[in-house]
Amino acid sequence: MTDLSKPAMRPGNPRFSSGPCAKHPGHSLENLKSAFLGRSHRASEGKARLASAIDRTATLLGLPEDYRLAIVPASDTGAVELALWSMLGARGVDMLAWESFGKGWITDVVKQLKLEDARILESEYGILPDLSQVDPSRDVVFTWNGTTSGVRVPNANWIAADRQGLTICDATSAAFAQPLDWAKLDVTTFSWQKALGGEGAHGMLALSPRAVERLETYTPSWPLPKIFRLTKNGKLIEGVFQGATINTPSMLCVEDWLDALDWAEEIGGLQALMARADENADVLTQWIEHTPWIDFLAQAPETRSNTSVCLKITDEAVSALVEDDQRAFVKQFAALLDAEGVAFDIGAHRDAPPGLRIWAGATVEKSDLEALTPWLDWAFAQTKSSAAEAA
Repeated sequence: MTDLSKPAMRPGNPRFSSGPCAKHPGHSLENLKSAFLGRSHRASEGKARLASAIDRTATLLGLPEDYRLAIVPASDTGAVELALWSMLGARGVDMLAWESFGKGWITDVVKQLKLEDARILESEYGILPDLSQVDPSRDVVFTWNGTTSGVRVPNANWIAADRQGLTICDATSAAFAQPLDWAKLDVTTFSWQKALGGEGAHGMLALSPRAVERLETYTPSWPLPKIFRLTKNGKLIEGVFQGATINTPSMLCVEDWLDALDWAEEIGGLQALMARADENADVLTQWIEHTPWIDFLAQAPETRSNTSVCLKITDEAVSALVEDDQRAFVKQFAALLDAEGVAFDIGAHRDAPPGLRIWAGATVEKSDLEALTPWLDWAFAQTKSSAAEAA
């Protein structure tokens, strides 16, 4: 008979959401008491804090000295859109997609920008498209880590060093958790609310010298909204990359980001952050290897994310259900854990196949994931038992 008794241990922090993600260990609102509030962000101290956020982020990531980094509006989405609307159209573009966000960028390029020379390289959830088909004479747009599929590119070897086109990379669930090959990345975007558990609404945009050259030598045929403009009279607006943001930022969010950077630096910087994410993902990997009812959505081990770990239920009875019933099963499963206060927001993204999505980035404690896995087994047994009784 299935054991439906509840596990004895509970995660100390049940926040396993894939965005906004868990705050770093030791986070406290008390840490934000010195936030620069009620003043202009363009005052000398406000601008200095913004510049510090940019400089410290670049240092933490190991950004090359000749790259530029800016804080931009509207989270990672705004950063990607800024790049697409400002830089595409100069040459053909290859659009890669293997999950919902990549597909969203395709929609923007094909249906909004209406680029005629846009080639789509798309695959189903769980696998990468054929990266060898990417043409180095064309621009390419891709997600480094598919947040809603748990599938990442294992490296940047498929990107030509002597490429003529630009690489535009959405790295929002990869930055600070996976090694990014900066020499292969011309435009890289990410947000504060992912791997370091910052607040939402602010994105960051990293540009290589090749990307800056594109901005200064190419003018799109369509009008650009103010929040997308990075040049004036054919020259880069350098102030944007020194803390003079395009629009008004939240200085409370900036203070929270600086606090997250403090924590990241204190624990050992980028290598420590990546190691924590790897160790967290390994907890889930070991559990999956000994659990017959669950598996990774990502098919190839080298493509499995160490942050947004996406899982599919492989139990024969559940897999046999139609998709709507599978989603109902997962919804009940996740609701049980939410009600117990042991795991919040772990259902798969609405556009992904039915399953689970568990954030394992550096701000999550390994001990919390170790405490979580018995609860996952409990919730599965409980949900399956309830489904059997209802049938």
